[in-house]
Amino acid sequence: MEGKKKGHILKRFGLRIPLVLWSLAVLYPIFWMMLGSFKTNAEIYANPWGMPESFGFQNFIDAWNNYNIDLGVFNSLLVTVLGSLLALMLAVPTSYALERMEFKGSTMLFNLYISAMMIPMVLGWIPLFFLLMNFGMLDNLFGLSVVYAVSQLPFSIFVLTTFMGSIPKELEESAAMDGMSPYRILWKIITPLSMSGIITVTIMNAIQFWNEYFMALIFLQSRENYTLGLAIDFISREASYTNAWGTLFASLTIAIIPIIILYAIFQRRISKGMTEGAIKG
Repeated sequence: MEGKKKGHILKRFGLRIPLVLWSLAVLYPIFWMMLGSFKTNAEIYANPWGMPESFGFQNFIDAWNNYNIDLGVFNSLLVTVLGSLLALMLAVPTSYALERMEFKGSTMLFNLYISAMMIPMVLGWIPLFFLLMNFGMLDNLFGLSVVYAVSQLPFSIFVLTTFMGSIPKELEESAAMDGMSPYRILWKIITPLSMSGIITVTIMNAIQFWNEYFMALIFLQSRENYTLGLAIDFISREASYTNAWGTLFASLTIAIIPIIILYAIFQRRISKGMTEGAIKG
């Protein structure tokens, strides 16, 4: 009995070793980057792997004031909020219609949305560029938000339909008998009961929009419209000439801290929402 217990402990320990090593490999560069954000350029060159002599915030001040990282933060926050809201406004009623309302071609339309998840977004960048240019929405933060929302629409619909499909239809039938319209049923009954899925979709979309770089690079041109990714790319190019590596590390730290905080707060809800969606689906 004791031998089996020791074997079980060794087995668990052996399974955890690769996970611990992988965690260290992922977390150490982030930790090193954060330490670099508190170092002067002299410290970075003299001792790149060591601790900073003092934890000063001059690099953050320089990034905020001299390199306009504050504008990048504001622009990224704007497109993230707008894109997430637009995605929800489109995905919630579409998911309800596909899941609850039977009409000709509903299955084909649902399969079309799901198949769109398999198509690489890169294939649509050139047509989207000319489409936005024709509508006068090129180099426009609202136009970028619309592109973000549409790009995440298939994923949002896929998740939300699984949640809405688990809601008993008897609730809708009772509400309809009481005189509620389909729109009121959607917003008063279905939406509150699907809140777990809505929160999961919103957080996943927000993380995607905040971190997005390539579409912003293609559709934004003027520096005042740069999102955080483009602003950091500009600082990176400047650092190769001015040696502002501490400022670059500070900018990267500013970019990742909101996502870390957001995920830490909602990690349980995200995991619960994705698990519930998989089981209900």
